[in-house]
Amino acid sequence: MKEKLLIVHNFYRDFGGEDANITEEIEFFENKYDIKFFYAHNKDRINIYDAVAFFTRTNKSINKRFKKDIDDFKPDLVYIHNTWFKINLGIFKILKNKNIKTLIKVHNFRYECSRYFLKKNHLKNEKICFACGFVSKDSLIFNRYYKESFLKSFFLILYSKKYFKLLTSNNFNIISINNFQKKKLEQVGIIQNNLKVIYNPINFETIESDKSREKILIYAGRISKEKGVDQLIKAFEISDLTDFKLNIVGEGELKDELQSTYSHNASIQFLGHESNSTVLRKIENATAVVTATTLYEGQPRLLCEASSLKTVSIYPSFGGMDEFFPNNYKLSFEQFNYKDLVYKLNLLLDDEMVKNLSEDVYAYLFEKLNKEQITNNFQSMYKV
Repeated sequence: MKEKLLIVHNFYRDFGGEDANITEEIEFFENKYDIKFFYAHNKDRINIYDAVAFFTRTNKSINKRFKKDIDDFKPDLVYIHNTWFKINLGIFKILKNKNIKTLIKVHNFRYECSRYFLKKNHLKNEKICFACGFVSKDSLIFNRYYKESFLKSFFLILYSKKYFKLLTSNNFNIISINNFQKKKLEQVGIIQNNLKVIYNPINFETIESDKSREKILIYAGRISKEKGVDQLIKAFEISDLTDFKLNIVGEGELKDELQSTYSHNASIQFLGHESNSTVLRKIENATAVVTATTLYEGQPRLLCEASSLKTVSIYPSFGGMDEFFPNNYKLSFEQFNYKDLVYKLNLLLDDEMVKNLSEDVYAYLFEKLNKEQITNNFQSMYKV
């Protein structure tokens, strides 16, 4: 008889990589466990319970539904992803009171960036936060995590202060998604015995080794300053890839400005939002995916999906991203060195090198995200 696993996740208002990962994890674990999915959507209209929860960090309506699912399903294990903001933190008290084994997956670095009221405590004498992209000029004194909303930032800080205490309470086991992030978690007080790296599973497809690829580069994600899309376009324009096109998939605050600025260049195409399945088909047929992100990344979904399709990636060697590529990978560039980015773009003209590297990244990631190893690591977190 299968053990019962309750997976908990709060979907963001704008669908992102963490949200996409949930579907894959449910599919991944359903062969091993009897799965029930407890979720909420931030895009849903805010009700009175949500409004009160901003102040109390516990949502009575969600708690009632959660208790019912716990009592009806009787899970052996609860696996928690995002809880901001609809689900909130009251569920942790319920789990502790019922003495249910609980794992928390930390997908990002928000636990650190958003738990301070003062900007200076967030930045720690730096001009920019490489975890979230916050820069000193974004606010005078207050840690305005959400640039567009003081109030939303204030409520997130209240939430994050309590969430951080939960993470460091040693009452729950914590899952990190790369070793770089694991070290960061250890530095803020999470005990090693309660912390383990477990990678997000990726679906691998059978891809022809000798398939022809279009002379297209793909960027998919938020079009914003911190994602380095402006620098990526500049590097592409001065590269030797005159026969290539750069497809930019996604939305963001810089999209209209960049689309207007580069409207003269037919090789740079802004495609807007597209479904994940559509993007994957584009990646499968492209020469490479590219990113010039200025941020730490957890498990870079775009790059991992590319490797699973035998498509090479160009990315900055920064944070935990190197962990998902072979040693001495030829197409990573020095962070903020955009001459090096241009140089790496030009390496794509070497068809034989690209072909060999595409096999290397597939083989490396396939071994890295070994399904049996992921399952064993997951089970070891709660079985003594």
